[in-house]
Amino acid sequence: MPSTSLPRFPQAVRPAPVPEGAGLDHPALYFNRELGWLDFNWRVFHYARDSQLPLLERIRFLAITTGNLDEFVQKRVGGLRRQEAAGVTGTSPDGRRPADQLELVRAEVHRMQWAIEELWMGELRRELAEIGVELASLEELGADQQDELADHFRKQIYPVLTPLAVDPGHPFPFISNLSLSLAVELRHPRRGTFHFARLKVPTGTGRWLPIPASRGEFRFVAMEDLIRHHAEELFGSMIVEGVHLFRVTRNADIRRDEEEAEDLLAMISRELRERRFAPVVRLEVERAMPEPIRRLLLRELELNEEDLVELSGELALADLVQIAGLDLPEHQLEPWEPVVPPRLAHEGESEDEEDIFSIIRKGDILVHHPYESFSESVQRLVEEAAVDPRVLAIKQTLYRTSDDSRIVRALLRAAEFGKEVAVLVEVKARFDEQNNMEWARVLENAGVHVTYGLIGLKTHAKVLLVVRREEGQPQVYCHIGTGNYHAHNARIYTDLGLLTRDPEIGADVVDLFHFLTGHAPDQAYRRLIVAPLWMRRRFYELIDGEAERAERGEQGRIVAKLNALDDPGIIQKLYRASQAGVKIDLVVRGHCRLRPGLPGYSENIRVVSVLGRFLEHERIYHFGNGGDPLLFIGSADWRTRNLAERVEAVAPVLDPDLKVRLTELLELCLDDNQLAWELDSQGAYTRRVPRQGEEPRNLHSELMSRTRRRTLHHRAGPVTEL
Repeated sequence: MPSTSLPRFPQAVRPAPVPEGAGLDHPALYFNRELGWLDFNWRVFHYARDSQLPLLERIRFLAITTGNLDEFVQKRVGGLRRQEAAGVTGTSPDGRRPADQLELVRAEVHRMQWAIEELWMGELRRELAEIGVELASLEELGADQQDELADHFRKQIYPVLTPLAVDPGHPFPFISNLSLSLAVELRHPRRGTFHFARLKVPTGTGRWLPIPASRGEFRFVAMEDLIRHHAEELFGSMIVEGVHLFRVTRNADIRRDEEEAEDLLAMISRELRERRFAPVVRLEVERAMPEPIRRLLLRELELNEEDLVELSGELALADLVQIAGLDLPEHQLEPWEPVVPPRLAHEGESEDEEDIFSIIRKGDILVHHPYESFSESVQRLVEEAAVDPRVLAIKQTLYRTSDDSRIVRALLRAAEFGKEVAVLVEVKARFDEQNNMEWARVLENAGVHVTYGLIGLKTHAKVLLVVRREEGQPQVYCHIGTGNYHAHNARIYTDLGLLTRDPEIGADVVDLFHFLTGHAPDQAYRRLIVAPLWMRRRFYELIDGEAERAERGEQGRIVAKLNALDDPGIIQKLYRASQAGVKIDLVVRGHCRLRPGLPGYSENIRVVSVLGRFLEHERIYHFGNGGDPLLFIGSADWRTRNLAERVEAVAPVLDPDLKVRLTELLELCLDDNQLAWELDSQGAYTRRVPRQGEEPRNLHSELMSRTRRRTLHHRAGPVTEL
């Protein structure tokens, strides 16, 4: 098992000492956001290094680490490059200019890539072979297998390939983002002149090709190796001198001016086109690539030496997710099948008692994915509403959804039945723009009222509204969640959802949709906390309230679980609350700008990060409130973009039993000694391990166990345990 501490950043990256008497806005009180994100990816990478995990799970974590790093380079390195090019000299809260951050980030990205490569080439590839999963080279295969793969190449791959030459008549080709490419060195057989061509590796149907007639069940050859082996067949009489793998990463941080947009869809479509041709920000090459080919690529892609990363093994290791998914259960974690929430599994004596609306009328329901089934809760609500003759209207936000979405199909069915259906499809959701636009067109064509988001804001709120006629009056049912309406993600991400018929929450959600689809910017809300107008103010009030109690000698308590924390205003409020004596626990999965444990500033603040088989994604906020705790769940992190640049919704959880469940969930996160990492004041994360004689406490295992017990015993009476 690897060390429980992570690789430390160089001394220049660590935070400076806090000067005596420094104000709460002093740069030394803040960690750098970009380096904090890389710290998060080091924690993910740790699980790829953990020999106590099944091997294919380690491969999966390696693929996730690589994919995360690709996204970081596209968005964050790309954004810093754009700021540097624009001459931005303003500093981040930790006092660094874009150029300073870019220099630090480039070095750390390279260091992480080399660590990923070292683990893959030096350990995991060999261990795969030991369990019978071999990624072979063509030279290692017998003649019959080579012949069969050659036949596969000529029939299936050769017609798809498009060799692109570079010469006076052929300019350097466009190279798509994150695609694998082969740089081919060619020599003319008579003139002896050297030439360059590019081949794109087609990996749409899978990068790892099964080797026919293998002696083992799981032997593969990489697509690029097969193409490399047969490259001479593509260039006639030209002599192939060398074939070298490379890959480019383009900037995904495109600046848009929504205020000037006459057509939001047209603007997003144009942005997608621009992103295809956005500047390249990273070039990855095989270490064996000759210097002249490297220089050609750097010149044509307009890159500098610091943008080049050379690797010895396979590039694009995110593709190893294909190998991690092999049918080898003995080398994977035991699969988890979500269970039906006990309240929704209730078998009543009459048909009316069994519909989801009658169940919600008896009391609010809190669903917790992936422990509890998304399809038997949230999806069921939409599907029943679509065909229920008493349902008058369905309104929903869609930020991300699955390609084959049963929720979208239910909305289409509801429109066919003549119900009022309104959907806000957020077409500005990064990397989901095209998918969301396609769904929006399908919904519009079926007669659904589709709104495409608000100018200048992203709609990130996760809200669903059903209006149903009961006893001659319209009644409002709501779902307010922490995650997207995405069935696949609901099996991987941990998220909460509140199903309620609370009249004040319902009225708030009605008003929220009026704001989203109409022109009602100054809505006041009764229970819902909504960004961007009201959320920051309300969270400030809640934090200040705990500080005031502590100053009066009472107990002040704040616990928050979120994905990231970077808003300077919230951080300063938390520092003030800590100075007043409030005990603050923060469960922050990703980056955190707040420095915990600083004498005089944050000695009462503890920060932990929990990572494991599921991706922690819930947002929960707990305020002690003098012994009558206030608890909230919703879509917003304590990040500037959530508080000021997005439409977000956070709802109170009012039912006493559900408040107990949420409190216990937070306590389990804080008590974990297997998945939790503690952040210190210097920015170092240390993974907790059970002390001698201490029982292991694994958040995910415990929640799976408790969910099973609740399912087995729900008939015995009310159950408040998680």
